[in-house]
Amino acid sequence: MRLNSMNTASRADFGLVLLRTTTGAIFVAHGAQKLFIYGVAGVSGGFAQMGIPMPGIAGPATGLVELLGGFALMFGLVTRLAGFGLAMTMLGAIGFVHLAGGFFAPNGIEFPLALLGATGAIAFTGAGRYSLDALLARRRNALKNAAPAVRPLRKAA
Repeated sequence: MRLNSMNTASRADFGLVLLRTTTGAIFVAHGAQKLFIYGVAGVSGGFAQMGIPMPGIAGPATGLVELLGGFALMFGLVTRLAGFGLAMTMLGAIGFVHLAGGFFAPNGIEFPLALLGATGAIAFTGAGRYSLDALLARRRNALKNAAPAVRPLRKAA
């Protein structure tokens, strides 16, 4: 299929797939690093050194949100919730860690701000047509439309 022959909605849906999968892969990698390389103790200690409140809870929770939320984005499952949760982790990263480093990477807000923009956009737009969210919605609608035919008859009062 040529890009010029695709309608605007199809291009937007493919764009959302690209945005979801690349952003999700970044979060999966960062979440896996926190949980499986640094471990709970390591990530909690790192969060404590950065001055993040309740580091024993915030560190592992951030790793879980990044790992599971990243997978959710990649597959387009509970996408708005995943996007919102990941956007909140990026707000925390910007506010607690990167703001003092200025704008530019590696210590500034540049990278987490880009991820905040991506996850915020996904949270607002949803997953698009090519996602598990859309597949589940189509199945729900098909069941709802078929429901009158399969519903048991009620007795008259």
